[in-house]
Amino acid sequence: MFYCPDIQNSKILSEEESQHAVRVLRLQAGDEIELVDGVGGYYKAKITNPHPKHCEFEVLETKTEFGKRNYKLHIAIAPTKNIERFEWFIEKCTEIGIDEITPLLCRFSERKIIKPERLEKIIVSAAKQSLKAYFPKLNPLTSFKDFIKETETSQKFIAHCYELEKKTLQKICAPGGHTVILIGPEGDFSQEEVKMAIAEQFQAVSLGNSRLRTETAGVVACHTVALINDF
Repeated sequence: MFYCPDIQNSKILSEEESQHAVRVLRLQAGDEIELVDGVGGYYKAKITNPHPKHCEFEVLETKTEFGKRNYKLHIAIAPTKNIERFEWFIEKCTEIGIDEITPLLCRFSERKIIKPERLEKIIVSAAKQSLKAYFPKLNPLTSFKDFIKETETSQKFIAHCYELEKKTLQKICAPGGHTVILIGPEGDFSQEEVKMAIAEQFQAVSLGNSRLRTETAGVVACHTVALINDF
């Protein structure tokens, strides 16, 4: 599987993808390949010029809205202190299926800087690996306060560990539509942040009885929403 975001205007793989096709996979003229554009397009093509820096191809078959889901999921999550754990979250949620990811800056956040270029590469790799034609949008690092005030959808949830009234996500999240879920840092959201979110019509939810790491909670939330919509 190859990624070609500009396939409508150019039938040439990027230098990185060309090198993988020609140098690593040793593909030749006439060999067939599969491509995605990241916005729902899936293509079958044939290599016409196997150049290691600008491999050219001819499109044989096109499918639009390939693998389109009947719901949208946006997870806003505090990046972990150990960036590899956050990268793992990005990878696994891309494989499961997610539309937007917003790194969230909270009161107890231990990481306040991220490198979006590396995270974008992880998204591309995971999407290609799991045959996804839709790639999630990675938003800039956003403050908790700004995010909750700007979010407008009927299904808004905040997952936290406090002994406050909350329901399990699988019982309260309805299939279809647009769902937004907030996941806090390793030290959880502050109680003030939870109250602020609830004031903005976010519903407090639990992800189960176990106390989960931030990145695990994000994956559990993503998979739970996927299961709700698949049955």
